[in-house]
Amino acid sequence: MNTKAKVLVVDDQAVNVQLLKRALERENISVKTASSGQETLDLVDLDPPDLILLDVMMPDMDGIEVCQRLQLDPAKKAIPIIFITARSSKEGKLIGLGAGAVDYITKPVDLDETVARVHTQLRLVSANREMLDLQRRLEESRRVAAVGAITSGIAHNLNNLLGIVLGYLDLIRLHADRAERVRANADNLDTAVQRIVAIIRQLTSLMAQSRLPSTPRPLNELLSGALLRFAQELPTASPVSLINDLGNLTIPTQVEMFEDSLVKLLFNAHESYGEVYSGLRPVRVRVTLKDSASGTKVLCVQVEDGGLGIKSAIRDQLFEPFISSKNTVGVGMGLTVARQSMRKLGGEITLADNSGGGATATLIHPLTDSPKSAN
Repeated sequence: MNTKAKVLVVDDQAVNVQLLKRALERENISVKTASSGQETLDLVDLDPPDLILLDVMMPDMDGIEVCQRLQLDPAKKAIPIIFITARSSKEGKLIGLGAGAVDYITKPVDLDETVARVHTQLRLVSANREMLDLQRRLEESRRVAAVGAITSGIAHNLNNLLGIVLGYLDLIRLHADRAERVRANADNLDTAVQRIVAIIRQLTSLMAQSRLPSTPRPLNELLSGALLRFAQELPTASPVSLINDLGNLTIPTQVEMFEDSLVKLLFNAHESYGEVYSGLRPVRVRVTLKDSASGTKVLCVQVEDGGLGIKSAIRDQLFEPFISSKNTVGVGMGLTVARQSMRKLGGEITLADNSGGGATATLIHPLTDSPKSAN
């Protein structure tokens, strides 16, 4: 059932109020009335209308002041106001429109014209609400799609890994009398289990809503910690060259999230050379300061590689869960988790092709303890 539109008619002259009230009610519009500025504010507090017809000239508080007060409240600012006044000068209309009114009607009021203008504004209100509702439903659909993609990816990866675990268990049982084969299969089993643990850890980080506390830490310590972790987790990787002209700058951060994000970018750079590449895989980390959009300085950590660049097929989906150009089981959330982590710290991660080949991942981190960025 359609809900009636609600209009608040405000005028200190009772006859004017009654004329407008009857005209609008004939149009199936619900009408409330007020005779003063303060009564108007009180009624809007109790039951916000869809539209206000507001007399400008009132004794205690004129319509301009009422409009200005409503404009100060974000919850009421969107209520359209049509001024009704005896003033017909251009200056008077500009003052009213400047105060936040959407339209201006001069006295004596033409009821047919007024009703037509009211209907126009109510249609705009309805269209705006439909647009906001559509935006809300689109956002909800995106969230549902993201959850679906994550759930599908997790199920696929965990099923594959569990298959590997069961396979190695069968091999251990089959060769229980051969210690070397048992040890080798047990090592492979441990690797598969660690991948399962990593997926669960990454999912927990991805879905966490609260922002972890940050502490001031030396930049050199953060960088060296990330490079050490990368070398320990991938001993076969080529040494990473580091260019840091900022000295031992101190930044407020969450150490685990910062280091883990940088390690994931280093893994991405190493793997960008492709599985068949057998030579050195140079990766360079360059640390600088840059100006943010707001004019403040931010830390900029660039991870540059000379690999194959960004595949066009996944260019627009790089940061979606389980999007990966690799065939290894249990991968595909690194960039997603890294970006999510940086956004929780008030920063960002981007990835772009280099003009001479390869790609550069850029980690942006605030130099102050920023509030959590929106996701």
